[in-house]
Amino acid sequence: MSDTANTDETADVSAKSAPEDRATEGPLDEVEANPVRPYVDLGGVKILPREGLHLRLEIEEGSKRVVAIGLDYAGSTLQVQPFAAPRSSGLWHEIRAQIADQIGKQGGTTTLREGPFGPELVAEIPVAAGQGADGSSRLARFIGVDGPRWFLRGVIAGEGAVNPDAASEIEDLFRSIVVVRGSAPMPPRDLIPLRMPATPAEPGQS
Repeated sequence: MSDTANTDETADVSAKSAPEDRATEGPLDEVEANPVRPYVDLGGVKILPREGLHLRLEIEEGSKRVVAIGLDYAGSTLQVQPFAAPRSSGLWHEIRAQIADQIGKQGGTTTLREGPFGPELVAEIPVAAGQGADGSSRLARFIGVDGPRWFLRGVIAGEGAVNPDAASEIEDLFRSIVVVRGSAPMPPRDLIPLRMPATPAEPGQS
């Protein structure tokens, strides 16, 4: 293989992957978002509340840190994680290949297709013993968008992985997310810190 081919391959893997209208339609960077909208601040991401949306924080057992945000909406689940990324290159092409490799090792299969955010992986993942019928599997869609100095990864399961109408609702939710990268230096691929929402307790809550 010639040097030129290698260079092209490297450039391709590090290219940014995002919808052409990302800066106006989302997912947005903090500086692109409307400052007066009533976002729920979760640190590395801000979520716009909507009717029927339930938010879950996924906590790492040992460290007790929030490692992902889970959103239940319209019969689907969306898990999101924001990562630090280089200014001029993207992470999704490389990370996508690693996800496919990981799922393959678990005995699952992945199909690469073009989705509303660019390339996405549709994965059929075996269900662990005791969590469903023997030999059953679940479908999930892995989506990713490279933004300015950040990368946002989403995993869609439930209706949004199989039903086109439900898919458009959960895709709209993903687009409404705002990523807050912050100015602190961070190595690429580090999870941008997430936290509990700093909202006052509602009446009746302790």
